[in-house]
Order: sequence, then structure tokens, then C-alpha cells
Amino acid sequence: MIKSEGRALCSARFLFPLFLLSMLLWFATRPCIAVYVENDLLVSCPADAGTEFSTRFIHSVQKTPVDEYFSVNAARNGFILQKTRYQSFGVGLPFLETDGVFRREGNAFVMDDMDRQMKEIQFRPGVSTELTLFFAGTTIPLYERMPLGSLVIITIVPRWRLWMDRFHFS
Repeated sequence: MIKSEGRALCSARFLFPLFLLSMLLWFATRPCIAVYVENDLLVSCPADAGTEFSTRFIHSVQKTPVDEYFSVNAARNGFILQKTRYQSFGVGLPFLETDGVFRREGNAFVMDDMDRQMKEIQFRPGVSTELTLFFAGTTIPLYERMPLGSLVIITIVPRWRLWMDRFHFS
């Protein structure tokens, strides 16, 4: 009977650290949305399927605001451009039937159900574009936080990558 208690105790000593290690691995590999500016991590949050965020910028030609609405895809390895809301037609703005479902909303045009899949999103704020990110309940005026032309990348990475980036281990 003494040997049996020893095995149970040994087994518990082995299983508990194994459980802790598996929880750490699960947590470390969870996908997160990461916003990088010139390869420096600006902000992050968990990337659950359907997590939404949006951007707003002033169109360089039309000089009117454009809102783009994104969500994390079901596989949690990329994004879906869901819709675009804008105030005037012009270069680079969606308007074709193949772009989605077009409708008017007050003084704005909305292209809904766009379903554009993308692995990552890249921006470079320009003169007077006022690029702003609405992310995890926070408004981030990117154009005030970085020099013009800085590369902004929104991507999905495992949580361990964020730890590496925060402490500059890459």
C-alpha cells in the first residue's frame, strides 16, 4: 500500500507541472491583433473571431472622410473588410456591384457586405489624411503619433510574439 501512495504522489508531482505547462503553451499561442508602427508594437488585443475595429482617414483626392470597418476572420489568421462608408465618389472608393451591396445612409454612401479577405492591413499616413484607428474601445489618432509616411501594419500574431516584441527580443 505504501508503494501505491508513492506512485500517486509521484504521478501528481508530474501531472501538475504538465498541466501548468500546457496552460502556458495554450495562452502563449493565442492569436492577438497587433498594430506595429515602423516595426515597433503600438497596441494589441486578443484576436477572437469577429473582433471588430475600424479606421478613418481623409481621402487624399476627395478631401472627405472614409470609414473602413474590419473584423477578424473565423480562422483568426487574417481580416475581413466588411464595409466602407464615404461621402463622395472618387478614385479608389468602391462602387461596383462586385464590391458589395451599395446603399445610401443619410449624406453618406455605404458599401456593405464587401467580404474582402486580407492577411494584414498596411497604411502610410500622408499629409492631411488624419488616419485614425478605432481599436479595442480606444481612439488612436495615428497621424498625431508618428511622422508622415510611417508604415503602420495591423496583423495577427501569437501572444508569445507580442512578449518578444515588447522586450525587443526579436
